[in-house]
Amino acid sequence: LIIYSDYTGYPFPTAPPVDPFAKIRVDDCGKTKGCFRYGKPGCNAETCDYFLSYRRIGADVEFELSADTDGWVAVGFSSDKKMGGDDVMACVHDDNGRVRIQHFYNVGQWAKEIQRNPARDEEGVFENNRVTCRFKRPVYVPREETIVDLHLSWYYLFAWGPAIQGSITRHDIDSPPVSERVVSIYKYEDIFMPSAAYQTFSSPFCLLLIVALTFYLLMGTP
Repeated sequence: LIIYSDYTGYPFPTAPPVDPFAKIRVDDCGKTKGCFRYGKPGCNAETCDYFLSYRRIGADVEFELSADTDGWVAVGFSSDKKMGGDDVMACVHDDNGRVRIQHFYNVGQWAKEIQRNPARDEEGVFENNRVTCRFKRPVYVPREETIVDLHLSWYYLFAWGPAIQGSITRHDIDSPPVSERVVSIYKYEDIFMPSAAYQTFSSPFCLLLIVALTFYLLMGTP
């Protein structure tokens, strides 16, 4: 569609429509995509402290990330469960309100941005104090230290935190969650990890301790 100005001259094309960000579907988790949920039991992509999904699409893997933050949300691919020497994809909310997908490499406890970014078909949104994004990256890549081959299995590191002028800062919690075992993109699971608040009261030891303390308080000291 072309709209012409009132005066004789050049035409002014209308701006292309902006597609709204399609909400992340959680009913597909464990079926057509793999998911990790961290937070309150029963949470979804809009209520979990952290959410990640992955699925294979041809020669790519599509990732969806969301976290309760106004800064950034990321996933790291690691050969162990520790930070350091990891390939990291982060969705960063900048001062202009955009969500950009960036590539980092963990050097010890410090994340260094890598200019070579394997992400494509990027989209992201900041709504309801959450950063949410979706992107694809190739399964196979030429051998390089900072970009892993996703056809191999890796531990997934999950992190999120604040950003200052579009630059990521330290993650929100001291010990961000990590996948219990290595993750294969060829196996779709729906894995829930309770956040610290729910771990405290779901532990059998803690429940026993609460019962013992309650009994002690009711009976009084000898």
